Amino acid sequence: MIFKQLYEKDSSTYTYLIACEETGQSVLIDPVIDTVERDLLALKELGLGLTYTLETHVHADHLTGAKKLKEFAGSQIVVPAMEQLPCADLGVSEGTPFMVGNIKLEPLFTPGHTGKHHAYLLDNGMQKVVFTGDALLIEACGRTDFQSGDPVKLYESITQKFFTLPDETLVYPAHDYEGRQITTIGQEKNRNPRLGNNKTQDEFVAIMNNLDLPYPRKIDFAVPGNEACGECPGDVPEEFRGPCDVVDLPQELIRAVRAGDQG
Repeated sequence: MIFKQLYEKDSSTYTYLIACEETGQSVLIDPVIDTVERDLLALKELGLGLTYTLETHVHADHLTGAKKLKEFAGSQIVVPAMEQLPCADLGVSEGTPFMVGNIKLEPLFTPGHTGKHHAYLLDNGMQKVVFTGDALLIEACGRTDFQSGDPVKLYESITQKFFTLPDETLVYPAHDYEGRQITTIGQEKNRNPRLGNNKTQDEFVAIMNNLDLPYPRKIDFAVPGNEACGECPGDVPEEFRGPCDVVDLPQELIRAVRAGDQG
């Protein structure tokens, strides 16, 4: 298995590249429109094409790179099936593994940050790895004050889905704002200030309802844009429009990635 963790600075978003060495199939989990060229360069360096992009949820803090990656690399757009996005090629649901070549990702329905959020569990043969999206972060968790967020549901998702995994399970979140890259289930059960040390549901709800966080600066265009799989709405502010206006990339790069996808 090939694995890379990639970082987008403006929204502090982690994108994950996973590829099956036996088949050459690959997936980017939670790609960002700002870093489409970087992702394609990473694929080229590894001699890979791009088979899929896979979302954990409809993001509010950035535009997904799914649509542009499909245009440049020919990848298929995969989202949680319950989102019912007409722009998606495939949907995933808990209980049905999503295969990337010989690599099996197990979707986990983990609502609370958003109403339809999913995480993805991978058993790499040595230990379990879970890509938690915005649900569980490093010593934090996703906010619950928009997009059908619900602190009770998030508490249930974390305690009943994540915290029942082995303590040594590696946790790769969709964000970190302090330069950290990875945690474990055991560490979050012990150290997470919002719900670690067996915090009760009532304690967690009180914490989440009193965070007093600022209004997300990109939400007004990011949510409708991501419901269209990364289509840039007309009201994207000029300061954020640069990635939207990228319609051409070096043909050598595009040919290399498309050639990698063919084998």
